[in-house]
Amino acid sequence: MNYRKFKGENIAEVGLGTWQLGSADWGNVDHEKALEILETYVAAGGNFIDTADVYGMGVSEQVIGEFTSSASTPLYVATKLGRRHDAPNGWPQNFTYDAMRQQVEDSLKNLQTDQLFLEQLHCIPTEELKKGDVFDHLRRLKEEGLIRHFGVSVETAEEAAICLTHPDVASLQIIFNLFRQHLADEFFGQAMEQDVALIARVPLASGLLTGKFTHATTFAENDHRRFNANGEMFNVGETFSGIQFDEGIDLAEEIREILPGENLAQQAIRWILDHPAITTVIPGASRTEQVRNNVAVSQLDSLDESTHHRLRDLYDKKIKPLIRGDY
Repeated sequence: MNYRKFKGENIAEVGLGTWQLGSADWGNVDHEKALEILETYVAAGGNFIDTADVYGMGVSEQVIGEFTSSASTPLYVATKLGRRHDAPNGWPQNFTYDAMRQQVEDSLKNLQTDQLFLEQLHCIPTEELKKGDVFDHLRRLKEEGLIRHFGVSVETAEEAAICLTHPDVASLQIIFNLFRQHLADEFFGQAMEQDVALIARVPLASGLLTGKFTHATTFAENDHRRFNANGEMFNVGETFSGIQFDEGIDLAEEIREILPGENLAQQAIRWILDHPAITTVIPGASRTEQVRNNVAVSQLDSLDESTHHRLRDLYDKKIKPLIRGDY
């Protein structure tokens, strides 16, 4: 595993996303399998785990807390707040100081820790970011010692730009993959200048960039790739990066023809890591085999310049015009 700097810490460049471990929105991952996934990741040299309080309404955080409480090596866990609908902090009343503190305290309990390494605003309304009160609340929580760093998970380049006006934002979590290439032009340079870590989520476009789906592929009822395929429940970009499923199948095949090697998923993640502004990429996993394949990307050679140019040309001409939703 190779590592990159996050505010002085050495963070694995291939992290682990744990939306799947909540056993909601991706189908079910049983408890023992979730622990095995975490163990496989850490055994391979991984040390950065991303979660959120709404992944299974605490289930993902709880299994991570169980695992990290007995871990023998230092691990860096990032979580998120702001999207819980349960009373008394239901959307959109999540953004008072008291509501945010309660959500932080719940995450601390779930993760079995006294301080969160990284707390992130979880794709909250753009207007809340513009108002700026949420950043003051995070600063207060940091001063109180409940969180070490704070960042924001954003949906759009506009939201990233708003966050970058706050110099103490430690990180931005962004949808960045071969179906969302243009973000590198929008704010990567500024993020590097300000020492803001960039965390790349949805790296495989909800599995489209594995190349394993066909036009006949179907998903379980509790899988967001079924119930949010067209943005019915939340931002469509979180599912297939906003690309319509059948179109994405065909585009993935065109990308496969450009990328080297046999493993489309690995080369798609390698493309992300070729961007020096990226601190870590956080592919999820529902099987240990997926974890091993993802971690192995850290040791792959970078793609050559010609390949990068061809991929960007395909993006500009055929992919970007098909993106749906705000980005």
